[in-house]
Amino acid sequence: MDAIIAFFQTGGVFMYPILFVFAFGIAIAIERYIKLTMVRNQNRSMWDKLHPVLVEGNFDTAREMTEKNSSTISHLLSAGLELQGAVRRRDDIEIAMEETMMEIIPQLEKRTPYVALFSNIATLLGLLGTIMGLIEAFTAVANANPAEKADLLSASISVAMNTTAFGLMAGIPLLIIYVVLTSKTGEIVDSLEMASVKTLSIITKMAKRQGADAVPAPAKTADKEVDEAKEIEAAQESDEAESADSSPDKD
Repeated sequence: MDAIIAFFQTGGVFMYPILFVFAFGIAIAIERYIKLTMVRNQNRSMWDKLHPVLVEGNFDTAREMTEKNSSTISHLLSAGLELQGAVRRRDDIEIAMEETMMEIIPQLEKRTPYVALFSNIATLLGLLGTIMGLIEAFTAVANANPAEKADLLSASISVAMNTTAFGLMAGIPLLIIYVVLTSKTGEIVDSLEMASVKTLSIITKMAKRQGADAVPAPAKTADKEVDEAKEIEAAQESDEAESADSSPDKD
């Protein structure tokens, strides 16, 4: 512990901004990780409940479930289910969900790029601290006793390198965390796209099935109209025949 404190103290003033940047980046990373984990768990739980309802074709029930739930996947699918039954075109439902997805993605990626930014800043501050330390070291050596120059220069360079080491110690973990958060966000986006495609496919299949069931009805109506027309024609022909038979008797 004493070695760490000594390492930090001998690094110079640039150690403090590096520490601040590292702490701020870690705070954002923790907040984002917790948020993304909650979103993923909520989406999985909601999809496990919603998917069987969609497969059964209970769109009204599914619509109520998405309206009452606050998960990200509910917000996405609600945009499509609201148009189900109100529009005929598949493209209209797909566009509605794509628009909602464009609203969701920035919320998932919010503040994550700052983690990568702070990683770069920490590294650059470390290099800047080293450069400033070397400048001070060479300035001090120039005015020192020639017999002490070598020892003084080596000690000064060693101290100056502390900021670079600390900058890398802060920047590398932040960069790794950024990759983890980006991967986690990508998984959530992929799962949302999968759910929207499956929901759209189910809606399309149900619409085609209902359309196929409704096709025979107009045919029956047309046949009935044809039969009625034939009956009317037959009745008219019968009346004309009776009139023709009765006309000679009158004469």
